[in-house]
Amino acid sequence: MLYGLDIGGTKIELAVFNSQLEKQYSERVETPKNSYEDWLNAIVNLVKKADEKFGCKGSVGLGIPGFVNQSTGIAEITNIRVADNKPILRDLSALLDREVRAENDANCFALSEAWDAENAQYPSVLGLILGTGFGGGFVLNGKIHSGQTGMAGELGHLQLNYHALKLLGWDKAPIYDCGCGNKACLDTYLSGRGFEMLYRDLKGEALPAKDIIQRFYAGDKSAVDFVGVFVELAAISIGNIITAFDPHLVVLGGGLSNFDYLYEALPKALPPHLMRSAKVPVIKKAKYGDSGGVRGAAALFLSR
Repeated sequence: MLYGLDIGGTKIELAVFNSQLEKQYSERVETPKNSYEDWLNAIVNLVKKADEKFGCKGSVGLGIPGFVNQSTGIAEITNIRVADNKPILRDLSALLDREVRAENDANCFALSEAWDAENAQYPSVLGLILGTGFGGGFVLNGKIHSGQTGMAGELGHLQLNYHALKLLGWDKAPIYDCGCGNKACLDTYLSGRGFEMLYRDLKGEALPAKDIIQRFYAGDKSAVDFVGVFVELAAISIGNIITAFDPHLVVLGGGLSNFDYLYEALPKALPPHLMRSAKVPVIKKAKYGDSGGVRGAAALFLSR
């Protein structure tokens, strides 16, 4: 059996899948915050309970909000303090007496979508999350591309380029500070949070994303104009990413992925921001939603 764990700041979810990635069982516990030992034990207890339930030693994959440095084995998970800067794979492998693998949760999201039966026809899949933040992962032939240290896919920390700044207006473009310490990272523009901040600063009214989208569908001029700018900004920025990866399929997840107009508008807006011979990839909405993290973590032990 394949075990996937979605390790969050507030909860840890374990889900058990068969070899076809069909979910058989799941359980959640709160994420321990007081000690590293408590955090390790929470994972160990979930895994051993699943072992007992299914009568086997399942494979263990983790989806984490950070990454494990592949050269040092040390986890960089800044929003889970007790596990940050710790050798989590070494310690969990020893406690569970089996190999444990881990990947960034956005990479797990992309892997889950790449292993969907309908998407198996696409050799390369780019997953993009437009949620609380903006990030992604790249999957090639069923395997995540993690990079040299494990931080490949941190697309939210690419920065606005010349064309994006020109679009927003040289003298009025809002420049946001990013939690990484830099300015003008895509994380603060293409996320749901960025969508709201841009509307506030470009249109002078603070509204939640769902209200902006409702106004757009109702034909409100301010919302329609804003969505046009946002789509162009997304096309400029995602166009750069497509140029770098040239994927066969792009899958969108996160709250803004439910804005269905994007699937009509983005393919039309992308061509001017791609090379002349480039092909706009298929762009689809993510299929697995909140379960993509655990499903992708379980798929870390699959191969084509």
